[in-house]
Amino acid sequence: MSGQRTAGIWAPQYVWVTVGAVAMIFLAATQALAVTTVMPVVSADLDGEALYAVAFSATLATSVIGMVVVGAWCDRSSPVAPLTSAVVLFAAGLIVAGFAPTMEVLVAGRLLQGLGTGGQTVALYVVVARIFPAQLHGRVFAAFSAAWVVPSLVGPVLAGAVAEFLHWRWVFLGVAALTVVAFLLVWLRLRGTDLTTAHPDRSPITARLVWASLVAAGALALSLAGEAGAWMPLVVAASVLLVLVTTRPLLPRRTLTSGRGLPSVVLMRALIAGSLFGAEIYVPKLLIDDYGFSPVWAGLGLTAAALLWALGAAVQGRWGDLLGNARITVLGTVLLFAAIAIAGVTALWHLEPVVLVVGWSLAGAGMGLMYPRLTVLTLAYSTPQNQGFNSSALSISDSIGSAVVIATMGIVFTALVGTGVAYPVVFGIGAAVALLALIPGLRLGHAHEPARE
Repeated sequence: MSGQRTAGIWAPQYVWVTVGAVAMIFLAATQALAVTTVMPVVSADLDGEALYAVAFSATLATSVIGMVVVGAWCDRSSPVAPLTSAVVLFAAGLIVAGFAPTMEVLVAGRLLQGLGTGGQTVALYVVVARIFPAQLHGRVFAAFSAAWVVPSLVGPVLAGAVAEFLHWRWVFLGVAALTVVAFLLVWLRLRGTDLTTAHPDRSPITARLVWASLVAAGALALSLAGEAGAWMPLVVAASVLLVLVTTRPLLPRRTLTSGRGLPSVVLMRALIAGSLFGAEIYVPKLLIDDYGFSPVWAGLGLTAAALLWALGAAVQGRWGDLLGNARITVLGTVLLFAAIAIAGVTALWHLEPVVLVVGWSLAGAGMGLMYPRLTVLTLAYSTPQNQGFNSSALSISDSIGSAVVIATMGIVFTALVGTGVAYPVVFGIGAAVALLALIPGLRLGHAHEPARE
């Protein structure tokens, strides 16, 4: 027992899993930040301005299907095979996007990539749950968040430089190759290790797969609602209703009504993810379109936020139990709201861009506090029989919250382009969603999450 207390996530028995998993998170972070940075260039090059928001929400929508399949697969067996399949889909989607001749083909690649992205996240969560003792979960997820540090420093800037001096296609193709290498580090350590649960879940998966497909369809329909002309209000209403109805079976009971405990953990994740990622895609676009920044300098606009995300995650990993869930919720949501509000005011009053960059960094600090904490709480509320379901539910809420907010912002932004208020309004939507996160955030409860040793 004492040996387990002194062993850390870099101990010999864990080090290769830690290195490989952190590398995969690192590359996912690099890819996410890079795409956010270069997408204004991509959409201009492929004449796909109308599909700008869809290129983001498409990946999030299909990721739900990957999450459900991999979550159920992990609850029935070892997470190694599900993780392998997810990595193959992720890399394949990046390759399609990297070679895309049109924006429509790029979106198709992003749809394929989403299947792998969702499954990869869930499988890694289950690997953590089954490889590491509970006392180390907080440190692992803090390391996952800290894996955004180097991408924050070089990812957006490097992506901008690649797009400016080479070609944006290498942003996709390079990450595909490196992800396969990182995965091999994890696979070589896990092969031959029995990671199956003692009491596998044998409940049918067909219904959940149907629900997940309908959720993805609803999110995609919402993303494309702006192309429906006079039918747009009807398409929006029908899409939102479809998403709400079909998401319910994929989440813990009472999630949509913010039930105390795990349901509120899952709902809060949807709201803060939607708020941040919805607003974030318009930060580099604002810097490029309105302030004339190059892709390199626009990428720097995301750096400070991601650095403070890592700092916030480190604070949560070390002092999260001392702060408590309620304090983390209030502090995190206030920081997130302030960042998005500053972005909106900057766009409305045409303030100096440094105000936007510095203000946006507050969003990273808030998310660093909240994001890994919600993951730790999810595992603390779980048993070996439902780790896959709960992990997939957390990721599903993350993706659907982001997809719905991004799609809504895309519709509003497209409708308001040329009026001078498009950016302030979309940032206002993000700020409002951040405040809504206080409702479930104050109902997180405690799941006897393990204290640090």
